Amino acid sequence: MMGMVAAAGMALGDPPADYGSIAAVGLFVALMCVCIVVGHLLEENRWMNESITALFIGLGTGAVILFASSGKHSRVLVFSEDLFFIYLLPPIIFNAGFQVKKKQFFRNFITITLFGAVGTLISFTVISLGALGLISRLNIGALELGDYLALGAIFSATDSVCTLQVLSQDETPFLYSLVFGEGVVNDATSVVLFNAIQNFDLGNISTVKLLQFIGSFLYLFSTSTILGVAAGLLSAYIIKKLYFGRHSTDREVSIMMLMAYLSYMLAELLDLSGILTVFFCGIVMSHYTWHNVTESSRVTTKHAFATLSFIAETFLFLYVGMDALDIEKWKIVGQTYSPVKSIALSSTILALVLVSRAAFVFPLSFLSNLTKKTPEGKISFKQQVIVWWAGLMRGAVSIALAYNKFTRSGHTQQPSNAIMITSTITVVLFSTMVFGLLTKPLIRLLNPPRYLSRETSTLSEPSSPKSFLEHLVANNPGHPDLENGISIRRPASLRLLLTSPTRSVHHYWRKFDNGFMRPVFGGRGFVPFVPGSPTESSVPLLPGNEN
Repeated sequence: MMGMVAAAGMALGDPPADYGSIAAVGLFVALMCVCIVVGHLLEENRWMNESITALFIGLGTGAVILFASSGKHSRVLVFSEDLFFIYLLPPIIFNAGFQVKKKQFFRNFITITLFGAVGTLISFTVISLGALGLISRLNIGALELGDYLALGAIFSATDSVCTLQVLSQDETPFLYSLVFGEGVVNDATSVVLFNAIQNFDLGNISTVKLLQFIGSFLYLFSTSTILGVAAGLLSAYIIKKLYFGRHSTDREVSIMMLMAYLSYMLAELLDLSGILTVFFCGIVMSHYTWHNVTESSRVTTKHAFATLSFIAETFLFLYVGMDALDIEKWKIVGQTYSPVKSIALSSTILALVLVSRAAFVFPLSFLSNLTKKTPEGKISFKQQVIVWWAGLMRGAVSIALAYNKFTRSGHTQQPSNAIMITSTITVVLFSTMVFGLLTKPLIRLLNPPRYLSRETSTLSEPSSPKSFLEHLVANNPGHPDLENGISIRRPASLRLLLTSPTRSVHHYWRKFDNGFMRPVFGGRGFVPFVPGSPTESSVPLLPGNEN
C-alpha cells in the first residue's frame, strides 16, 4: 500500500531532473536579467555597450565559480558549436535581414559584397601567410599547412556587434549598411572557407583544383541565397493564400518563425551557407510575408524577432566570458609553454588581424570610390577608418571555428591545440574589450553627433518593417513622386540619369515587383481586408507608399 502511495506521489510530483542542468540554465537566465538591467543603466555611458557588459559579467561569474570550486572549473556549460550554430546564430542573422533597410543595403550591395567576400579572402590570405611565416617560427608543435590555413579562416571572421550597437541605422544609414552588410557576408564567407579547407586535399594542389574550389565557393553563395529567397517567397505565398489571420494570429507568427528556421536547417543539411540563407529569407519576409499578416501580427513579429536576437547575443557574450576561464586548457598550456610564448602567439595573431583588415579596407574602398559618380556614394577616409575598426573585433564565430578545428567534444589534451584555443580566446577577449571600449569614443570623434543628420541620405527609407500609419502620416497623398515621405526628383537629362543608375535599377525593380511579384506573393498594397483592424481597411494605400 505504501509502495502504491509512493508510486502515485512519484507520478503526480515532478519527474527526477538533472539538477546540474537546471542550475546552469537558471544561472544564465539570472545573469541575462542582470545584463539587461546593467546595460540599461549604462546606456548613456561613453565607453560601455551591451556586449561588453555581458562579457564582463560572464568573466566575473566565471571567476566566482573558479574561486568557489577551488580552481577546478569556471563554467557551468561546455562550449558547443552545435549550440552556437543551431540555436544562437539563426535568430541573430535572421533578425538582421528582417530589420535591415533594404533600399540602402541593395544600393551598396556591390561594395558590401566586395568587402564581405573579396575582403575576407584577402584577409584570409594575409593571416594564413603571416601564420606560416611567423607562427611557424615559435615552435609550438605539430601544426600542418591545414592548421595555418584554418587559422586564416578562423581569424577572418569579424564580429561587428559592438560597432553596430553604437552606429544608428537612421542617423548613419550608409555607414551602418556597409558595416552591417559586410559583417553578415563575412561570417558566411569565413564559415564556407573553413569548411572548404577541412574537406580540401592540401597534398595535391593544382590550378584545376583551385578553379574548382572557386567554382564551388560561388555555387555555395548563389544557391544559399536562392534557397533563402525561395523560403521567404513560399512563406509569403502560403500566408497570403491560406490567410491564417482570420482564425488565429498566433499561427501567422509561428509559421513565419518556423519557416525561417527551416530554411536555415535545410541549408545546413544541404551543406550550403545557413547564414546567407536565413539572412536573405529575413529580407524577403520583411518585403512580402510581413505585409500579408494582420496588424497585430506585424507588431508581434517585429518585436519577437528583435527580442530573440537580443537574448541570443546576450547569452553568447556571457557564454564566451565564462568559457574564457576554463582552467583545463590553461593548465595544459601553462605546463608545456612559457608565458612569453603564449603572449607572443596572441600578439602575432592580433597584429595579423590589424594588418589583414587594413590590407583590404583601404584598397577596396579606393576601388569602390572609383565606380561612384557622386560624392554621396563615396566612402570618406573617416568612414574607412570606422569600417576598418568595426571589423577588428573577433567573437563567437572565431571561437566556434577554433573549437571545431582544435578540440574534440570541447576538450583537448594536445598542447599545440590547447594553445591555439587559449590564444583564440585571448584575441577575442582583448579585441572585444579593448577595441570595443574605444568604439564609442572613436565613432563620436570621427562622426560627431552634430554632423550625423547631414549623412542621413534623402534616399534612405524608414526602418523596415514599420507600421503602416508611420508611412501614411509622413507622406503627402497629393504628390505622385513621393517615396517614403521623401520627394525624389526625376533626372532632367541623360547625364543626370547616368550619375544615378541605382535609381533607374530601383525603378525597373519596382515595376517588376508591382507587376508580377506582389500580385502573387502579396506585400504592401495587397493586404487582405481584416475585420476589427480599422487601420488596414479604412486608410487606402497609395502607390508612393511602397517600401
